[in-house]
Amino acid sequence: MVGAYLQLIEECVFIDYNIRPPGGGLHGLNELDVIGLNFNSNTAFICEVTTHIRGLLYQNNKETVARIKRKHQKQKEYAKKHLENFQNHVFMLWSPVVPVGYITEHLNEVNSLELIINGEYKRRIEELKVLARKTTHDARNPFFRILQIMEHMRD
Repeated sequence: MVGAYLQLIEECVFIDYNIRPPGGGLHGLNELDVIGLNFNSNTAFICEVTTHIRGLLYQNNKETVARIKRKHQKQKEYAKKHLENFQNHVFMLWSPVVPVGYITEHLNEVNSLELIINGEYKRRIEELKVLARKTTHDARNPFFRILQIMEHMRD
């Protein structure tokens, strides 16, 4: 879903998934979920994606915020080290269900992290559905192709 959004809405021409920093060892365990590169706008999108259907939660609210902040720090470190040729870095957290309250309040304080959560997550998917309804060509993205099929089905 995130790759489809980056490709079709943000116009990234390169999308990669489950990226491990080079060099191996413990540092190589810090996986980045999705990276999209838009060469026209010179923008790199670095995305953390959590699809906890019952709600984003690691142990408790405080640990959840701490873990997301650590992951965001790894995003920034990766961008600084490996995406320095891109003028713009956009850091995103995509999650469909995040409990409103402690977690959202504390994550909203992280100014450099764009939150695509709850209603905003749904709006982004709806944006893809609208595009899927208007197009029939194969965009070479399996998720988007499924949306196109669903949007063009007949009774």
